[in-house]
Amino acid sequence: MANLKSSLKDIRRIAKSTVRNRGVRSRLKSLQKNLQTAIDGGEDAASTKEAATAYISALDKAAKRNIIHPNKASRHKSACATYLK
Repeated sequence: MANLKSSLKDIRRIAKSTVRNRGVRSRLKSLQKNLQTAIDGGEDAASTKEAATAYISALDKAAKRNIIHPNKASRHKSACATYLK
């Protein structure tokens, strides 16, 4: 356990952000699964594009808030664009 007052505060702060970020990461995984289901299921182009738009938007927001690395967001967006072609 930490001894310094600032370290104890850091532990509390990190615990809060971990809980907050876990929900965002979980949502990203859900959106990715929804997109993959739309692609594999052979759904119409409109619903696939809607799922892709929601996923890309969530990736951008997570990268902007440093929840995921920006390069990871770019990589997933690129793969998403490849699927849509």
